[in-house]
Amino acid sequence: MTVHGDPDHPANQGRLCSKGAALAETVGFEERLLSPEIRGARVSWEQALDHVADRFRRIIDAHGPDAVAFYVSGQLLTEDYYVANKLMKGYIGRANIDTNSRLCMSSSVAGHQRAFGADLVPGCYEDLDDAELVVLVGSNTAWCHPVLYQRLRAARERAPGRTLVVVDPRRTASCELADLHLAIRPGTDTVLFNGLLVYLFDHGRVDYGFLEAHGEGYAASLEAARASAPSIPAVARACGVPEAEVADLYHRYARTPKAMTLYSQGVNQSSSGTDKVNAIINCHLATGRIGHPGMGPFSLTGQPNAMGGREVGGLANQLAAHMGFDPNEVDRVARFWRAPRVANRPGLKAVELFHAVEAGAVKALWIMATNPVVSLPDADQVRRALGRCELVVLSDCIRATDTAAFAHVLLPASAWGEKDGTVTNSERRISRQRPFRASPGDARPDWWIVSQVARRMGYEAAFPYRNAAAVFNEHARLSGFENDGQRVFDLSGLTSLEDADYDALAPVQWPVTAAAPRGTPRLFGDGRFSTPSGRGRLVPITPRPPARATESTSYPLVLNTGRVRDHWHTLTRTGLSPRLSAHTPEPYAELHPRDALARAVREGALVRVVSRWGAMLARARISDAQQPGSVFVPMHWGETFARAGRVGAVVNPDTDPISGQPEFKHTPVEVEPYGAAWYGFVLARIRVGFPEADYRVRVRARGHWRYELAGARPPDDWAVWAHHRLSGDCATGEWLEYRDARNGVYRAAWLVDGRLEACGFFGTSPQLPPRAWLTEIFQADMLDPAARASLLAGVPGQGRGGAGPTVCCCLQVGRDTLVAAIRSQGCTTLEALGVALGAGTQCGSCVPELRALLAEIHGKSTTIIAEPADRQPPSH
Repeated sequence: MTVHGDPDHPANQGRLCSKGAALAETVGFEERLLSPEIRGARVSWEQALDHVADRFRRIIDAHGPDAVAFYVSGQLLTEDYYVANKLMKGYIGRANIDTNSRLCMSSSVAGHQRAFGADLVPGCYEDLDDAELVVLVGSNTAWCHPVLYQRLRAARERAPGRTLVVVDPRRTASCELADLHLAIRPGTDTVLFNGLLVYLFDHGRVDYGFLEAHGEGYAASLEAARASAPSIPAVARACGVPEAEVADLYHRYARTPKAMTLYSQGVNQSSSGTDKVNAIINCHLATGRIGHPGMGPFSLTGQPNAMGGREVGGLANQLAAHMGFDPNEVDRVARFWRAPRVANRPGLKAVELFHAVEAGAVKALWIMATNPVVSLPDADQVRRALGRCELVVLSDCIRATDTAAFAHVLLPASAWGEKDGTVTNSERRISRQRPFRASPGDARPDWWIVSQVARRMGYEAAFPYRNAAAVFNEHARLSGFENDGQRVFDLSGLTSLEDADYDALAPVQWPVTAAAPRGTPRLFGDGRFSTPSGRGRLVPITPRPPARATESTSYPLVLNTGRVRDHWHTLTRTGLSPRLSAHTPEPYAELHPRDALARAVREGALVRVVSRWGAMLARARISDAQQPGSVFVPMHWGETFARAGRVGAVVNPDTDPISGQPEFKHTPVEVEPYGAAWYGFVLARIRVGFPEADYRVRVRARGHWRYELAGARPPDDWAVWAHHRLSGDCATGEWLEYRDARNGVYRAAWLVDGRLEACGFFGTSPQLPPRAWLTEIFQADMLDPAARASLLAGVPGQGRGGAGPTVCCCLQVGRDTLVAAIRSQGCTTLEALGVALGAGTQCGSCVPELRALLAEIHGKSTTIIAEPADRQPPSH
């Protein structure tokens, strides 16, 4: 199976990122949950659904509706989200349904609501083609939104005078295109944008006509901004960047009408995330740069259907169709749903929800399509909460996740490729998700699962849906119900779709109404907003330091978490893809050289990252891309793939008081060397547990698994241990062994009928042989004499060097292959590498590394940070 982008889709125009291109590698049944289970025993759907409905009803009868809650996901389709929201808020009658979008988008939602009166993204992706200045704030777009980043690149190639500015404490791959990088001190975004607002007023760059006709709050906002950021020198001191760089940004913004500010998790994931969002929006409202081509603030969504979930009220502080808990809106929803007890107040947000579970206030929790034991902050608290919960129900497509270990009931859900419904992207564009194969085993759509439970709880008439089209039709009708134009979210133009029309639905941006049947690319171009006054609000912002910012004695470093290039969320699916796992196979902690030296941390060694909430183990990376005093750790690994690798166990659970979004970007931590007594790695065709290893990372490779290992106590007898772990004490086959007791080295390989089944390399030092060439040996049906001779030597034979660590994931091009082409074929440009090997010609997310490699080999200076492909401990 292969996956290709749709060239006719307006959002990506046929381009896929590495994750999209590798989706075919994640659709196998090996890891799937295929049958309902109750306490580990397979049961029928009838048994499982009756059990869930009965238990929910009993708990509600005994403890009231506040004792149950749902925790759902931006990976649900809109139809799934709608039905879950309707059951909880309309029929159980409480708003205790929240979503993992709380962790990535809720500050943006709150900022939109304060400024615009509703959760409305004003622009569209086409604006990237027209913008003359793009400011990326808290977003490594090159890695996290590579299709959009390549769109920016293409726009600059068409018009070289266009400018890109990156505002980020880290020097990331996104800086490759940047004309200016402001490496501000973590948490100072509001000071920077308050200073920009002051500069715009002081230099006559404010659109007073727009403000007088369409704005409010600008006088108070300017006063607040001037109090915290009165001048460029004051901003530079607070942000920790040179005055010239601040002045450069302000000057570029002031003189460029077509300016866009793209922001993502570096802004949202903060205890003052909502204020950061509004500080950005204030500058666009003050200049009238909103609602027109090539300008405006733009929130880059973190999940495929985060916006679709918000449309139907997936957050605990919303009702469906962008309505809230105003009595009139509660009454409207109740009449439309014919619901007996619609929730009339906000419910528990994600972090507080799991605290309520641990306290016993919430006794039944239904989790859908997410893995909170890994992804939530203070993740050990989440484990405690689920361990104490009376009833945990999990709907998922994967059988073994960190969260599944705590579920009393497992319900098999359909996965990507099997789902039928819609999603909405960052630019308000609704797209159809059409299945291309049937769900395996007993897996069913989430909307069907929830509807069946609702019917068994006594709500048959309200959940009659025969297919996803029926759910969407009701969702669209609710959006237009008693909507006199005050609610911008309006799909009334799609309410008469027959099943065939729904199936053929083309991508369209809401609102979709009788007046705009083909959708609406941009909002607010007419100066009309959704606030009571109809004006856009500038919000006075007083900067606040990050939560726990003063905890510097025991935890002097600042932890920042985020994504890597080729993985997504908690590896439950991308971790099944060999090519996605090749680029960054292990959790790592990236430190500045000064901080590493002060802690005696060496490149490639294991380190322990510890906070007041917990600890984790990771591989050290040393890079001046980090600011001194900061450390970056990816958020993807859980116990399933990396024992002791959950950074969520370390992360500060403090939240934004308005949005409830956690402080993922600023946790006080310390980093210390992890003194393992032994290190090793294993390549095996079967999955192996290795309970003796304190550090155990499982990596999917072509035809086998790779395990990175370390422990505090070595086995008493390496040979006995290796035979047991690598072959299960199998008596057949051939063993090859090498032992150097003096230097603490042991190596072994197990062959069956001449084919390599497993091999392991162990020692007292993290300096172990390279892995990439060994991976290629597993592709052979039988080892030739040369391969056998070189295997335990840990050194590839002549002509067997392999491709090296992966750089281009899409075409699986390794560093050694690239180096050879650069040197032997005289490649001096990206274009030449693309012609020779194809590298960088697909999603483009490897281009920064390719540029850095060219600069390194040809001896040219470069300011680009080469985000390492697969840093291993140095080999002998």
